[in-house]
Amino acid sequence: MREPLPRIFITAAVTGNLTTPDQTPHLPITPTQIADACLEAAEAGAAIAHVHVRDPATGKPSMDLAHYREAVERIRARNPVLILNLTTGLGGRYVPSDDDPAVAGPGTTLTRPETRVEHVAALRPDICTLDLNTMNSGGQVVINTPRNVRRMARIIREAGVKPEIELFDSGDIALLHDLISDGTLDPAPLCSIVIGVKYGFQPSLETTLYARSLLPEGAQFTVIGIGRHVFTAATLSYLAGGHVRVGIEDGIYLSRGVLASSNAAMVTKIRSITEALGANIATSAQARDMLGLPQPDAF
Repeated sequence: MREPLPRIFITAAVTGNLTTPDQTPHLPITPTQIADACLEAAEAGAAIAHVHVRDPATGKPSMDLAHYREAVERIRARNPVLILNLTTGLGGRYVPSDDDPAVAGPGTTLTRPETRVEHVAALRPDICTLDLNTMNSGGQVVINTPRNVRRMARIIREAGVKPEIELFDSGDIALLHDLISDGTLDPAPLCSIVIGVKYGFQPSLETTLYARSLLPEGAQFTVIGIGRHVFTAATLSYLAGGHVRVGIEDGIYLSRGVLASSNAAMVTKIRSITEALGANIATSAQARDMLGLPQPDAF
């Protein structure tokens, strides 16, 4: 039997790339708004901020290094202890055109793996995500081939950044084991198990325990719920021996029919839930020790 951890950290995923301004007026868009959302979430108890950036003019997802740099510098200037986790997920989506599926259609972001980690190499955050999924996503396809994952992982390692391995189905965990076996990834990785994406892991207690059972021994994990499953998944994650994550990237509601006014409000809610169940919530400094990350005075 696996018990809850004696201390857990909370990750706030503040904006993502799929949530739209039409869905919620509280979505952070500009680098300043994104940085402020991360800092407010940290004040509410988040030890880690997961960051995507967007085009300030359109609100659409962006890979612009300047936007990442501005957001990171704003956060580090005010809270150097907060653990920064930058996405590398954008750049893996393919949309076949109607007339010729071999030709990319509108909405395709598929690009070179080196481009997807350019901001990681330049800014050297504490953590960055590394997606292992190739899967249907709505009417589109997300593509992360083993060869390209290895190319991204090499650059992440050279930058001295800790990868957070994103797992959307059991086959992704099989790939994780192969990447550990060949030395691409460390034997005790930091993982996220994503449940609630329509064509990936289905959201349930059974899925959570099954996915956890497949992880390498010594892996630390967080179960991430999408949409209405955000708080349920976070609670299951704690009870199953993992950490927790919430945020407007994953879902926009604080409760049924009530939009979350901020990422900080979502952090406050999951903190209250998990503390009521007996959790001790880690500060950013404590989470750094738990993850083997340097403290700011060591930078």
